[in-house]
Amino acid sequence: MSALIETVQSELLAAIDNDELILPTLPEVALQVREAAEDPDVGLNELSKVISSDAALTARIIKVVNSPLLRSNSEISDLNMAVNRLGMSYTANLAMGLAMEQMFQATSDVIDRRLRDVWATSTEVAGISHVLCRHFSRLKPDQAALAGLVHQIGILPILSYAEENGQLLNDSFTLEQVIERLHPILGQRILQTWDFPPALINVPLEYLDFERHSDTVDYVDIVQVSILQFYAGSEHPLGQVDWTQVEAFAKLGLEVNEQSLDADEDLTASMEAATKMLQA
Repeated sequence: MSALIETVQSELLAAIDNDELILPTLPEVALQVREAAEDPDVGLNELSKVISSDAALTARIIKVVNSPLLRSNSEISDLNMAVNRLGMSYTANLAMGLAMEQMFQATSDVIDRRLRDVWATSTEVAGISHVLCRHFSRLKPDQAALAGLVHQIGILPILSYAEENGQLLNDSFTLEQVIERLHPILGQRILQTWDFPPALINVPLEYLDFERHSDTVDYVDIVQVSILQFYAGSEHPLGQVDWTQVEAFAKLGLEVNEQSLDADEDLTASMEAATKMLQA
């Protein structure tokens, strides 16, 4: 390990241990949405009012409810109707996830591009997770999509650190090494700080552990299969993983014949539709 990687890693880990690392905070509208959703006295109309304060978020939720995956017989053009159609929990998870996009921006062009790439990957993995959850588990698709959106959230503070550290910013190899080593533990710490549900907190920490065992299917399993599907057929290291050795596929009841789920045309179409519904 190079001296720079060691230095950056020890500085970041020390900052975490001493609560000195500035972790990203959820956007204000996401916090308001969660607060409303957790209040037993708040109804769907009040939740709609909170969301309507953000025009971009309002438009995104209406787009989602009209996507091929969720579309009803008639097109929905009104936020109240959209929230009523989706329900409290689904709307809240979706709104929180979509509001996070504004966190994936930076002042430096290099970091900004990297953050946008992370978000693009996250939305694709979230879309695949939504579909796999719906078809192959009894877990909640909205939670699965949220798990997909936050599986790489630990990259944010590392890129913020790099933006302030010219040496790391100009050394892409070292930056990638630091990201690979540290983003899982940082991701877990961020979701703990955000008071995320226990079922999601370990997703960043465990989604790359392809030897993990759990008694029942969980959101880590869904994100694991989703990320492997995302990289299937690519030169990326995750494109080289032997799916037959990954327990998550069997737990979801997926037969692994080839290294891709694309053989099922309906499933592929649903995954594409889910990804598009989450993208701006």
